Amino acid sequence: MRAFLQPIWAYRGFVLGSVKREFQSKYRNSLLGAAWNIINPLAMIVVYTVIFAQVMRAKLPGVDSTFAYSIYLCAGVLTWGLFVEMVGRGQTMFLDNANLLKKISFPRITLPIVVVLNALLNFGIVFGLFVVFLVISGNFPGWVVLAALPVLAVQIMFAIGLGMVLGVLNVFFRDVGQFFGIFLQFWFWLTPIVYPANILPEAIKPYMNLNPMAAVIGAYQNIFVSHQWPHWGTLWPTAILASLLCLLGLRLFKKNAGEMVDEL
Repeated sequence: MRAFLQPIWAYRGFVLGSVKREFQSKYRNSLLGAAWNIINPLAMIVVYTVIFAQVMRAKLPGVDSTFAYSIYLCAGVLTWGLFVEMVGRGQTMFLDNANLLKKISFPRITLPIVVVLNALLNFGIVFGLFVVFLVISGNFPGWVVLAALPVLAVQIMFAIGLGMVLGVLNVFFRDVGQFFGIFLQFWFWLTPIVYPANILPEAIKPYMNLNPMAAVIGAYQNIFVSHQWPHWGTLWPTAILASLLCLLGLRLFKKNAGEMVDEL
């Protein structure tokens, strides 16, 4: 573990500088700048609340709250967005940093760290607005919200592990990125984000256990909608898969590091 953390700490300036540069470059030619990080998610929360809570009067089965479906939707969409950003950036991180990999000697493990920190920075702003909405609407879950931290840790491990594996493969087979983009669209609708899992036919429900993100999204929804602790047992398969993907990603990178630079 020390051998893993030491180069990250030694190059912390490089990591933090990369995060800062990327955040600033994202809004460099924008009049409102970083304010878009607040405007976009705020607009989404307002739209979901107005459309589903006030106009459509959408209700969740078994939950007596005006904003229940809006919160259910936000809890799923926001955290799914974090997953997609991490995996998407992970699968292109070696291609996006081809010049650095060719010209500069630095610990390559810092690239996934930069991806994670950038995604968490954006997510932190969005999630902060979501929490403000929960407080204002009287739906803040209280101390149960702390359960979101271990769920987030599992999600980060799964996303960056999958991103690293795809990132290495994408260097040698560029179709990987294109295919996974299409696959993500199906994955979204096969995950209970816009619909509750209990409305699915009984014959389909067992197959939901094969979806590692279903347990993660379900845990968030339990916390923010039902104000209950997640069913930790359902997260173990995703946590184990996340650990295996991280190990596989690191192994693939170490084994193919030299060939990757030539391919880039």
